[in-house]
Amino acid sequence: MFRTVRHMIYDLIEWRSQILSGTLPQDELKELKKKVTAKIDYGNRILDLDLVVRDEDGNILDPELTSTISLFRAHEIASKQVEERLQEEKSQKQNIDINRQARFAATPSLALFVNLKNVVCKIGEDAEVLMSLYDPTESRFISENYLVRWSSSGLPKDIDRLHNLRAVFTDLGSKDLKREKISFVCQIVRVGRMELRDNNTRKLTSGLRRPFGVAVMDVTDIINGKVDDEDKQHFIPFQPVAGESDFLQTVINKVIAAKEVNHKGQGLWVTLKLLPGDIHQIRKEFPHLVDRTTAVARKTGFPEIIMPGDVRNDIYVTLVQGDFDKGSKTTAKNVEVTVSVYDEDGKRLEHVIFPGAGDEAISEYKSVIYYQVKQPRWFETVKVAIPIEDVNRSHLRFTFRHRSSQDSKDKSEKIFALAFVKLMRYDGTTLRDGEHDLIVYKAEAKKLEDAAAYLSLPSTKAELEEKGHAATGRGLQSLGSCTISRDSFQVSTLVCSTKLTQNVDLLGLLKWRSNTSLLQQNLRRLMKVDGGEVVKFLQDTLDALFNIMMENSESETFDTLVFDALVFIIGLIADRKFQHFNPVLETYIKKHFSATLAYTKLTKVLRNYVDNAGKPGVSEQLCRAMKALEYVFKFIVRSRVLFNQLYESKGEADFMDSLLQLFRSISDMMRGASEQAVRVKGAALKYLPTIVNDVKLVFDPKELSKMFTDFILNVPVGLLTIQKLYCLIEIIHSDLFTQHDCREILLPMVTDQLKYHLERQEDLEACCQLLSDILEVLYRRDVGPTQRHVQMIMEKLLRTVNRTVISMGRDSDLIGNFVACMTAILRQMEDCHYAHLIKTFGKMRTDVVDFLMETFIMFKNLIGKNVYPSDWVIMNMMQNKVFLRAINQYADMLNKKFLDQANFELQLWNNYFHLAVAFLTQESLQLENFSSAKRAKILNKYGDMRRQIGFEIRDMWYNLGQHKIKFIPEMVGPMLEMTLLPETELRKATIPIFFDMMQCEFHSTRSFQMTSKPEQESPSRAPGCGRSRMAPHTSPCSLRPAAGCRRALF
Repeated sequence: MFRTVRHMIYDLIEWRSQILSGTLPQDELKELKKKVTAKIDYGNRILDLDLVVRDEDGNILDPELTSTISLFRAHEIASKQVEERLQEEKSQKQNIDINRQARFAATPSLALFVNLKNVVCKIGEDAEVLMSLYDPTESRFISENYLVRWSSSGLPKDIDRLHNLRAVFTDLGSKDLKREKISFVCQIVRVGRMELRDNNTRKLTSGLRRPFGVAVMDVTDIINGKVDDEDKQHFIPFQPVAGESDFLQTVINKVIAAKEVNHKGQGLWVTLKLLPGDIHQIRKEFPHLVDRTTAVARKTGFPEIIMPGDVRNDIYVTLVQGDFDKGSKTTAKNVEVTVSVYDEDGKRLEHVIFPGAGDEAISEYKSVIYYQVKQPRWFETVKVAIPIEDVNRSHLRFTFRHRSSQDSKDKSEKIFALAFVKLMRYDGTTLRDGEHDLIVYKAEAKKLEDAAAYLSLPSTKAELEEKGHAATGRGLQSLGSCTISRDSFQVSTLVCSTKLTQNVDLLGLLKWRSNTSLLQQNLRRLMKVDGGEVVKFLQDTLDALFNIMMENSESETFDTLVFDALVFIIGLIADRKFQHFNPVLETYIKKHFSATLAYTKLTKVLRNYVDNAGKPGVSEQLCRAMKALEYVFKFIVRSRVLFNQLYESKGEADFMDSLLQLFRSISDMMRGASEQAVRVKGAALKYLPTIVNDVKLVFDPKELSKMFTDFILNVPVGLLTIQKLYCLIEIIHSDLFTQHDCREILLPMVTDQLKYHLERQEDLEACCQLLSDILEVLYRRDVGPTQRHVQMIMEKLLRTVNRTVISMGRDSDLIGNFVACMTAILRQMEDCHYAHLIKTFGKMRTDVVDFLMETFIMFKNLIGKNVYPSDWVIMNMMQNKVFLRAINQYADMLNKKFLDQANFELQLWNNYFHLAVAFLTQESLQLENFSSAKRAKILNKYGDMRRQIGFEIRDMWYNLGQHKIKFIPEMVGPMLEMTLLPETELRKATIPIFFDMMQCEFHSTRSFQMTSKPEQESPSRAPGCGRSRMAPHTSPCSLRPAAGCRRALF
């Protein structure tokens, strides 16, 4: 234990110095502070110290400024976290990783930061260092390349970037975390001669891209958040290419499969760190790592969340493989593929090809050359980024040329073949993703350069077959001036465009104006389009839907179909798969949506569905509409707000009336117990509260409160109880309940519902949460006057909650929650509430007696068997403080109502004294047993509550007057127990009670003979204490009658 604590203190000292240094970035400082508080809390637990409760920033909560419910919840959270940390400490390896992994798993977008420190490799010529992420299971690259051009001198070609070779691989998401393995791959391509060893004096061809080798590192643990050390430099061993048939990707797979690499000291040095967030968040939160000079390599494909404004039109083109006949040559050709982009007029598009992040755009890309290989396999990917307006006129052009090692021969080599593929298909959609088997055409070099000579020809073998030609054959087929070669060539493409779609049905909707006769068909087909394709074009699709609605404002022909399509899209985003698109929809509504009259049509269609809820086929669509209700109303409200900005308050009365009619229809729908509509009613209860915060911007909040009251009251008794309670919880969470006038309308209904279900012990968990949330709101200082509302809670629910606590076993999971609720009600009650409490029972005296009896017995049980753990000191002290005040308030009631001869209640007073003594003698108030620091803290914040209740007991005893004799000898033992406490002032105040008891007994009986046996009334340790403390406060005369009493007591 000592060593553990010592190690923890050393850690805390080290972390404290880091915090005080002021050098940590904001994100790391926040993380370190969490680490410090976690370590302190863990240390408190293993040392059996008290639980510390904190806010979200790690600051210790002040119980005086914190509501009882918040305090209870904070204790629950803190206790759970400490337990989790105890489990983590038991498994040492995991304890560092779990929280970080959870944080990364909850982030929709991640990025891998890479800092290239050095390339230790004897290349001998200039080189290209291409770094990317690779999935070994699928054998494919999953990111763009990060390209660094390395000089033959062993330094970056751009010397300004020395010590600043940083890149961030963005757009990684939850799918990537689930990958079995992810590798960080570096390919080194030599740029120079065909053969390094060729030192012939003849002039050699230069600038050829030749394979050199690869370096691979498994980064699965880093991307999963299991390893995090940005300062650690990782060495990635280098594996050279063994021979010409050793293609770069083949070498990558060999290295991944191999256990060791014979690197001979050659390799790359890098640092790696996983960062949460998209590129904008990362630049903001990690400016010390990622700035404007850091290269950004995106994932080859869309990220899991696409924001409006993230306009992309990227096409990833991968040179896969080819098969080329040697022709007239004696050996296979050294084939170099040149990739470029041309328009239909044969004009080349300049600077549209990106070989890798960190490098400039180029106009043509040249492949790696494999020496004398008939079937080269490249697997080289480039990004082609073309302006949207040029896509439909553009095509990818691939030319093939044999490269000679001798410069003189190389200059005479012409293009021997060509392949191409158009970026836009005949139906207006973009080139399909996947592999394409292209036709390789042969012709004179000049003709191959003429786009008009080949653009009318089929580009793929699939297209050739569609036109009725054989795709393969022994002989060459002639098509116009070009001949189809026996050579083959495959490429793979992936389109990442937020403006161009590969789906015909979606395209039909986006271009609806071109053929309005097909509009209904296109709207219906939209609801069958793959969700992934729709969300990519979310903004354009929503624009199209609202344009259809607005441009047909005089007609209702398309309204229902547009509404259904809108519900379909909102439903897609509610799906777990696309839930990260919620911010996109929110942004669209706030910044891009502009249909000022949409509110009239949306309201009308929704009301029509609600009014016809019972009809066949309607309930299913209405159920979907209810699930989409939050965003449907966001559109309605935003539309009305935009309309008001243009036309001020024109048509305000009509708008209010239409909403009122809609709400009435929804409320009326809740009536009746038809089983067919149960699903719709359940959906209405779940989703209707989500509209509150938006609707109150354009609708009278008080009317909205009345609507919700009617809505809840219309739910049939005994039906959908749990859904109704959770609906009420959401209403309490809304802005509506924070407004005083709205609370005036809602609270009576909510308390009635709570009382009804609590009395029947129905869905206690939901009832408890609802009551807790109400009390939380009423504790706040920014919600207007709450006195009357606390009184309403007290009148209707205090006794019901008390009885619920009494009926619950200590093993119930909810006992702590209900005691917290009861404590919160008592704490939030003012003196006037206690005075009013008696009046609520009317003239029935027995009701008051029953209430006080129940309360005294319940308090005594809770004090004797506390429902909270002993280390929840703050919660226990708060409960004691509240109980003390309540006991004193109830004592006033005893004095006022039950003290005179006619109304005296012996059992009630007896219960009071037993409760007060139990409170005073409870373990948690015995300050002498605590450390001096803890004792001082409790005295400073709460005072000595024993003294307070002790003085109250003394006063109550003397108030009894002629009734005192009724409590002798039963109260002798409890009173003696109280005087045994080692608190001087308390003893001074309470020991005279014994003399008063003796005197009272003597005056009543003139004898001490009736006193009961001592064993039944006094603790074994009483004699010395009772005798020694009584003497200073009694006179010699009074000791004579007391002697017999002492014999009876001791």
